[in-house]
Amino acid sequence: MGQETKTAAYRVEPEGSITTPRGFTAGGLHCGLKKTTRHDLGAIVCEVPAAAAGVYTTNVFQAAPLKVTRESVAAGGTLRAVLVNSGNANACTGQQGEEDAYAMRSAFAEAIGVGKEDVAVASTGVIGELLKMDRVHQGISELPSRLTPTGRGADDFCQAILTTDLVQKMVCVSLEIDGKTVHVAGSAKGSGMIHPNMATMLGFVTTDAAIDSETLQQALREVTDLTFNMITVDGDTSTNDMLVAMASGLAGNDPLSRKHADYAAFVEALRYVCEVLAQAIARDGEGATKLVEVQVKGAVTDASAQRIVKTVIGSSLVKSAVFGADANWGRIIAAVGRAGEPVNPDTVDIRLGDIVTLEQSAPVLFDEEVALEYLKGDTIVIHIDLHHGEGEAVGWGCDLTYDYVRINAAYRT
Repeated sequence: MGQETKTAAYRVEPEGSITTPRGFTAGGLHCGLKKTTRHDLGAIVCEVPAAAAGVYTTNVFQAAPLKVTRESVAAGGTLRAVLVNSGNANACTGQQGEEDAYAMRSAFAEAIGVGKEDVAVASTGVIGELLKMDRVHQGISELPSRLTPTGRGADDFCQAILTTDLVQKMVCVSLEIDGKTVHVAGSAKGSGMIHPNMATMLGFVTTDAAIDSETLQQALREVTDLTFNMITVDGDTSTNDMLVAMASGLAGNDPLSRKHADYAAFVEALRYVCEVLAQAIARDGEGATKLVEVQVKGAVTDASAQRIVKTVIGSSLVKSAVFGADANWGRIIAAVGRAGEPVNPDTVDIRLGDIVTLEQSAPVLFDEEVALEYLKGDTIVIHIDLHHGEGEAVGWGCDLTYDYVRINAAYRT
């Protein structure tokens, strides 16, 4: 995904995938949970116990697979596999749903010859419907033969986790640690029911770095706050959100810790992977035609800047204006003002790309035709400078279109 890029810390691998890190295979197939023939069951498997970490939805109603995965990750801090289905969220399904999630874990563990607590489970799709477990079990029996370390296996997995997504989302980078080449890769799904504090998304990170589960958990939580928790499509937080990371350790580097000289470089690579996936989710928002990036600086703190970003990027009025290519900066300043954060109402600057629309809270004459052409683009950047402190943040969302209503009005049908 994206063009080949070099930085001081990592190198983007355009042909890389979630199976590029040493020790990983992946695959997917259609087992019949979806009405279409698109894949709906997939897995990532590691040939060795992988250090594991997870971040989960903040929704009070958490789907059964989250309970299962939390237990698996906590059991020993390692995983051998993650099994994912789409087409059915297995959420709000009571005791039967919980039993089904455990059954999925046990069946796949047996199919690949590992302990049941070595397997994580994730589901995405319609809430409130029981899984068709006969189809799931049939798919699980066939899935091991579909696992491969090649790009085809990764592509099949990426297809298997999609719901209303229009595109697959995957990225891979490499970097040098202790003279060893280390890979960090990720795959995600997400298009609707997306809001900061984990959105309706599933994310999976693989790496061959040697790192213990506690350190990996710290790094994952740190980068999640700057990436996945800074996107929004529609303000809804799902019951099934999950981000799981697995580290095989097969790169052969000295184990990473916060004291390791290359720890910061690893975290930066991890952040990049998660940021690319987060942006891809925002760009692929249901019905979306544009990626919207909001940059805030000059806030009293970074946390304050984050809250302002989330308010602006989540504003239905701002999103609608972007869709209509309307340079209505008044909607932006109104969102800033209602974010509940300290702001000097006399010192705010706003730019749409390079077009200055507000300076020191006073309107600036600008060419409406130039602004119209800019807002017709597929990536819109809104710059907000509060001139009130050193805090800054960036977040991503999308425009609000007629198709969003159409898609969600008939989601189950």
